[in-house]
Amino acid sequence: MFAARMDEFGKPAWIAMLVVSFILWWPLGLICLGYLFGSGRMGCWAHADSGDRWQRHLDRMQRKMDRVQAAANRVWSSRSSGSGPSGPSSGNRAFDEYRDETLRRLEEEQREFMEFLQRLRHAKDKAEFDQFMADRHRHGPATPYDPGPSGAQPAG
Repeated sequence: MFAARMDEFGKPAWIAMLVVSFILWWPLGLICLGYLFGSGRMGCWAHADSGDRWQRHLDRMQRKMDRVQAAANRVWSSRSSGSGPSGPSSGNRAFDEYRDETLRRLEEEQREFMEFLQRLRHAKDKAEFDQFMADRHRHGPATPYDPGPSGAQPAG
């Protein structure tokens, strides 16, 4: 009610009230100052504006990410559509040949690396299996069935 009446007079009324409250009793002035900044009445620390500003910033970033993703999708779809090994021509034949050769070389290196990882996994699995077999021969074969405390065998 009081704030609405003060808002009718605008910022000068709020500033006058702030000055008078500091003159009368400084803690009252601090309370008024906190209220003015917290409510956004002075317009310099308005919470609504800062929220809108951050929302605009996030929207702008989202639009940029959407454009980047759309461009990447166009490149990948053109590569998979068969318009050439690297997509549409750039207009420079030497560059297109260099790009195609580089992409072929990178794909070959990727294939070789995947084969290396496969061999590495196989070697690790073989080493683990050899270790298991060595432990088994050292300790003897485990019994296939432990009858438990009752000694009864299951029917089956």
